Amino acid sequence: MSEAAHTQPTADVLSGLDSESAGLSASEARSRRDRHGENEITQGSKRTPLDIAVAQFDSGLIWVLVAAAILSVWAGHAVDAVLIAVIVVGNGLFGFVQDYRAEGTLESLRELTAPTATVRRDGKSVEVDATELVPGDVIELESGDVVPADGRLIDCQSLEVDEAALTGESTPVAKGTEPVGTDTPLAEREPMVYKGTNVTRGSAVAVITTTGMNTEVGSIARKLAGTEETDTPLQTELDALGRTLGIGVIALAALVVPLLVLQGTELVQAALTAISLAVAAVPEGLPAVVTLTLALGVRKMADENALVRRLPAVEALGSVDVICTDKTGTLTEGRMSVSRIWVNNAVVDTGEIDGESLPDRVAKVLRAGTLCSDATLEEGDPTEQAIVMAADESGINVERLREANPRTDEIPFSSERKWMGTVHDDTVYVKGAPEVILSKCARVLTDTGPADLTADSAEQIRGQVRAFADDALRVLAVAYSADADVVERDDTTGRADDISDDLIFAGLLGMIDPARGEVADAIAATERAGVGVKMVTGDNVRTAAAIAGKLGIGERVMDGRDVEDCSEAALRDRVESVDVFARTSPEHKVRILQALQANGHTVAMTGDGVNDAPALKNADIGVAMGVRGTDVAKQASDVILLDDNYATIERAIERGRAIFDNVWKFVGYLLSANVAEVAIVFLASLFGYLVLPAVQLLWINLLTDGLPALALGADPKSGDVMQRPPRDPDRGIIDREMLALIGGTGVISTAVMLGLLLVTLAGAPTVTPYAMTMVFTGFVFLEFEKLHVIRWLRETPQLSNRWLASAVCGSVLLQLAVLYTPLNTYFGTVPLGFADWGLIGGALLLALPLYLAVASGVKRL
Repeated sequence: MSEAAHTQPTADVLSGLDSESAGLSASEARSRRDRHGENEITQGSKRTPLDIAVAQFDSGLIWVLVAAAILSVWAGHAVDAVLIAVIVVGNGLFGFVQDYRAEGTLESLRELTAPTATVRRDGKSVEVDATELVPGDVIELESGDVVPADGRLIDCQSLEVDEAALTGESTPVAKGTEPVGTDTPLAEREPMVYKGTNVTRGSAVAVITTTGMNTEVGSIARKLAGTEETDTPLQTELDALGRTLGIGVIALAALVVPLLVLQGTELVQAALTAISLAVAAVPEGLPAVVTLTLALGVRKMADENALVRRLPAVEALGSVDVICTDKTGTLTEGRMSVSRIWVNNAVVDTGEIDGESLPDRVAKVLRAGTLCSDATLEEGDPTEQAIVMAADESGINVERLREANPRTDEIPFSSERKWMGTVHDDTVYVKGAPEVILSKCARVLTDTGPADLTADSAEQIRGQVRAFADDALRVLAVAYSADADVVERDDTTGRADDISDDLIFAGLLGMIDPARGEVADAIAATERAGVGVKMVTGDNVRTAAAIAGKLGIGERVMDGRDVEDCSEAALRDRVESVDVFARTSPEHKVRILQALQANGHTVAMTGDGVNDAPALKNADIGVAMGVRGTDVAKQASDVILLDDNYATIERAIERGRAIFDNVWKFVGYLLSANVAEVAIVFLASLFGYLVLPAVQLLWINLLTDGLPALALGADPKSGDVMQRPPRDPDRGIIDREMLALIGGTGVISTAVMLGLLLVTLAGAPTVTPYAMTMVFTGFVFLEFEKLHVIRWLRETPQLSNRWLASAVCGSVLLQLAVLYTPLNTYFGTVPLGFADWGLIGGALLLALPLYLAVASGVKRL
């Protein structure tokens, strides 16, 4: 078709598709299926489990460890090689499990379709597999159906479709058959129905215009297939650290091995020294400790209703500085509620009435609205259900009211009519669009009863409709008549089919999806923490702006059409000042997101529909709704909110920042130990001493440091975590403070341990097992001391983490085991006496004030 289907009359659409209202013949449908393919969402190249497994080892840190393992085998040190292999494989398993679970976004899109459809073939209505539909097929839709493909409506009766998953529109959309303008947004294309949306009311006949990957859902699938997962700041930094360490180790080995050989050291001994330096330089436990700490954070966040799908996302939450949030159900309760009622020149707030104080005129409006609806308290059209709930909350027994006033006839709602009417013996009730209901009224309800509806009173009602609309209320009018003669009946069937213009105008019902009570405070908290909040919604401008204003987000609004018309440069400028983006399409959301990212922001994007999936996947942090979210949105996200509540995002950011604090502490803790280890091994080797062989360094890095470092993940958050600005992801985890900490404590540890080595060697030409044991053990306890200094640096209460205390005690016992059990054979250690422990204690006392001095200097940076 040369023109968009929504812009053309029905006859032209059928002609353009070479079809007719009776449908296609079976033979023609088969021919078209051969040309167009099956009506399904095709899945692009999917990563195999092998691909996922291989990707876990694409890291600089990992390759340095692999090289060290190979060198250990070559030098005959199998124990060292086995320990390194265990670390590498264990870390790979953690990553594999997480990535494997993350696969499946496009598979969910495939499932987002009706399994069967009712189609007209050879002039008959038949049920076929939905994958067999082709452009030109004519389908029949009823309430409860899932639309099987994109189509143009030929005929419809009271049709309403829930398109929230595709457009973000918070309420079902009334459909019609009249064409609309070329630039009409997707959410306002009344004559169109779209694959994967749900028919909530009425029936329709439509001609299929596009199938499979050419549908709106298919377009989203293509975008998802072309979107790659983005690394979080911590992932990027760890990879960069691995590359840097790898280059450093190679350079160090290239320097040390020839130097030692020239000094007369045997080649094997020089190689062992190089292996020790490699192991000392690489924080072997860092990937595993980071993974386990993030996993611990995931468990805590799950308890707070935030389910994390990708572990690194926990840390990345701490650097988020802009949240693009959906409105419906996230900032609001996700249900329509009658907020205000206008009757007889007075506005009544429904929150201020109950069964004992319900004015009679208000009760009359609620009773009329309840009788003129099909909803119950449990189910039904959201707008009608809001009226029924308002009546119930005001003390009206809905079930008893309907039993006492049985319905004898009805005129169902239609998008053309824009009203619904019900007959109850001699009484008629009507509700619908205010202007239409007003045109059917001759009188208006007042304190003293019905009075003539004058031009002034009609204009007063219109003014109240505008006032409600300005407050983002959806407005319905209610009218009635105590004379059944106002009903006009079909001459053939005798059924009611219209109502004369002689009704009594009863009042107006103003409805809204109310803001969640806790959201305003949560938004204020995130903004105090330096995180900007922007509403990005499919709802209309007026509703979005009103809700945003009430919640303190701001009222500077940009329409989706304006987003579409903006150049990339212009949009980058506009996104900084705009608070609300309304009537946005999936393409608009991605453009807004990318403009913010191009400006240097780390962006969290929330969403629940299929239309949100591309933006969720492109965001630095994609946040899906767990209650009303589609499977596609959840699969494309990093975090799922189990309660669909914005306040949970604020708590997740707080948790993310606290976790980053803990990551910062143990990265500083581990790297400062590695710097000292390299320095000790390197400087000692220059004098012919091989101290701290690879097996001892692995023990220090993986077990002695690893257990306490892991326990740091359970440290409580500091009190000012949400008073700081977001961390700059470009600054890196190894910032000035970290470098000062690593350098300062590293120099102190090196000096103290080399001093201990000289004292215990007592002039011996080679390192004795005793001297090696003293340095090995002294370094272990020096690390425990430094650990508490680093926690003090981040203002963490020293007795607040029982897991850390247990980890330190466990590490001490393990260290004693390698001294006083047969394990000492594998580690090259000897038992120590009381005097030896006294000497180690003296070294610790010497180092403590020096550590504290360094920490005080870091605080001042």
